[in-house]
Amino acid sequence: MPAQGTAKVTLSDTATYTITASGPGGSTSATATVTVNAPPPPPQKVEPEPDFNQEVRDAYFDYDKADIRPDARTALSKTADYLKAHPSIKVTVEGHCDERGSTEYNLGLGDRRANAVKQYLVSLGVSADRLSTVSFGKEKPFCRESNEACWQQNRRGHFVKAN
Repeated sequence: MPAQGTAKVTLSDTATYTITASGPGGSTSATATVTVNAPPPPPQKVEPEPDFNQEVRDAYFDYDKADIRPDARTALSKTADYLKAHPSIKVTVEGHCDERGSTEYNLGLGDRRANAVKQYLVSLGVSADRLSTVSFGKEKPFCRESNEACWQQNRRGHFVKAN
């Protein structure tokens, strides 16, 4: 009756085994190599990049003003942090106004607002060559109702990714 059996081994490295069978008719040997592959490294957690539209905040202005308000300073500080953390991103600062006043006047006011936002970001450490400005005056309102709550939403410095 032929000899038979099994042996269970646990390997951490590649190993070569030789088995020899002997009997009345002689002996024979065979060699087998068991290759152990290293387990793949655990997947690295990749933190999702914060979304531009959630991290970059508009700056709002008072009626007929281009001064950076305290609430706008807070918003622009968060925007500056995001831009400094993502130095490849360039933005266009859009200056917007509410519907009151002439088209020409509001284009000038929108320009002053966009530049005020740009200069404030530069003062917080964002490189000026990453910021361009444009004024839309009253031509691209966010809100179309004729009341103060709506007008306030339209008086803003708004950010658009430029690259």
